[in-house]
Amino acid sequence: MPPTSKSSRRGPTHSKSASVAMDLDDASIHRFVDALTIWFDAVKRDLPWRKTRDPYAIWLSEIMLQQTRVDTVIPYFHRFLSRFGTVGELASADEDAVLALWSGLGYYRRARELHHAAQEVVARFGGALPATAEELRSLPGIGRYTAGAIASIAFSAREPLVDGNVARVFARHFGIEDDVSSTSGTRALWSLAGRLVPADRPGRFNEALMELGATVCTPRDPRCGGCPLAQSCVARAQAKQHELPRTAPKSAPRRVAMVAAVVRSGANVLLARRESGGLFGGLWEPPMVEAESLDDARKLLSKVGVPARAKLASAGSLRHILSHRELGVEVVTTSLGRECALGPTAAPYTETAWKSPESADLALSTLARKVLAVASSA
Repeated sequence: MPPTSKSSRRGPTHSKSASVAMDLDDASIHRFVDALTIWFDAVKRDLPWRKTRDPYAIWLSEIMLQQTRVDTVIPYFHRFLSRFGTVGELASADEDAVLALWSGLGYYRRARELHHAAQEVVARFGGALPATAEELRSLPGIGRYTAGAIASIAFSAREPLVDGNVARVFARHFGIEDDVSSTSGTRALWSLAGRLVPADRPGRFNEALMELGATVCTPRDPRCGGCPLAQSCVARAQAKQHELPRTAPKSAPRRVAMVAAVVRSGANVLLARRESGGLFGGLWEPPMVEAESLDDARKLLSKVGVPARAKLASAGSLRHILSHRELGVEVVTTSLGRECALGPTAAPYTETAWKSPESADLALSTLARKVLAVASSA
């Protein structure tokens, strides 16, 4: 992708996507909608949340699908609904149980917000998810895109949506040169989505847009030969499929060196619980500190629950990639003859406890599971 100038990243005052939205006539809109939805009806994937109109299930799927692959979500979706089948059941659940069921799916703030939103739905709406995008957006964890998805798919409200897939489809099909992540670009894409979404079965149209971006108009190597909109696609005509959409370059993730201590006593492991508001909030993990080496980490580990007398030895290392950080974690281990008494701990932890990592109700992050796996294989 060629570099973009600072001015193009900010986006011009009158963006091309805005002019596209204004220039669309009824005939071109109907052609776009008909071609896309007919294609969708013929080839759409058989996904469990497409077999229900239950607003709760649709809401759950949309939250789980944020930044997560469909294949990963499907088993979590089934397990979650089998445990918490209604908004009321989720609202009355213990947060630890919710996080444990979410464990491994990532982005745990979504699970906490889903839980808090369920409690608000019970308190404010009698346990029934509200049908309007405006009311949906008043709930924790539901932004403009998610509100549009729920309102249109579950309630057939004529609400637009724009996610990464939709932005890519629009940028390529209409030849939009603006930075789609800029304020002006985002505003213009939503205007375009609003013009296109039909009054008749808007949810079907929105799902079709997302399906096209997920399966055909993909970020790399789009399958233009299988696209129902290929004949009118500007990017295809101009051979710009690999140049659009334009976005500002992302900064490289910051590298962080850490040391994680796995302290065993019999079948149990010393685990620490993260503060609820930060990274991995509310989850349990072997105590970890930011340090370049075990020697640097010893004093810090003693402040977060690791016994100062513990003879720690390196068991291996791992890498874990987050959105803005690349963690390089050295895993150290030790075994104690008996569980020692636990004292107060320090940030970012609120408590420590001896627990079995095999417990089904234990909320562990993917990073914590990686650390335990390295320790077990040593």
